[in-house]
Amino acid sequence: MKKTILLITAIACCAASLSAQDAEAIVRASRNRIEAATTSSRSRMVITAKNGSTTERVIDQYAKDDAQGNERMVIVFQSPATVKGTRFLTIDKSAGDSDRWIFLPNLGKVRRIAASEGGGNFMGTDFSYDDMSSANRAVEKDTYTVLREENLKGSDCYVIQSISRDDSFQYSKIISWIDKSTHINYQSEMYDRRGNLFKVMESGALKDIQGRLTPTQITVRTVTAGTATTIYMDIIKYDDPIPEGVFTTAYLETGRAR
Repeated sequence: MKKTILLITAIACCAASLSAQDAEAIVRASRNRIEAATTSSRSRMVITAKNGSTTERVIDQYAKDDAQGNERMVIVFQSPATVKGTRFLTIDKSAGDSDRWIFLPNLGKVRRIAASEGGGNFMGTDFSYDDMSSANRAVEKDTYTVLREENLKGSDCYVIQSISRDDSFQYSKIISWIDKSTHINYQSEMYDRRGNLFKVMESGALKDIQGRLTPTQITVRTVTAGTATTIYMDIIKYDDPIPEGVFTTAYLETGRAR
């Protein structure tokens, strides 16, 4: 599903001499660093309100590219009962566009998520619809600058600014801390259209999963609201077979892969 990209000059150069092409190569390497035909996981979503109270949701997630290189992901909510049976499908096309659908049991039908809804909260969490597919965002959609090199929690990182080429994107800019050696994105700051810090995303709890160094904990904090959502990945499997029928709107509606 992903192909590792080697950085030729980017690793050797200092930040001052890194070009936009080098910055783009670093981001591309970060997003493509895990090579797998499929990814399957079971996770706990812990949502923390401003007053410190928490709610928990259990989700299953499946990802698999199609023959055209489109990156497909399905999320199935397993608990609690209030969200059980909710299913979400996103297809991030190799050409750069994204298609998204959601099935809500109380409505009993599949609804397409419009591009203009990308900034909306995903199922009451701190993740937006855009955030849920951010790892698959086409690199060509943004322009990149290496701002500096910096140590973050013991890791030497490139600090890279991403600015969308599309003014309709929910963030005016994203600043990411990408590890020089592993290409793991440890932290991203997302700024709203007014240029104010809006969210911070952090990844950690690294584990070796089938020979792939994998963050198993991802937290998004909404700075302006004082809330946070953490995903704890309890089970991750790479290269397990996933039926093609899972990545269809029919599966969203029925929960069965035909």
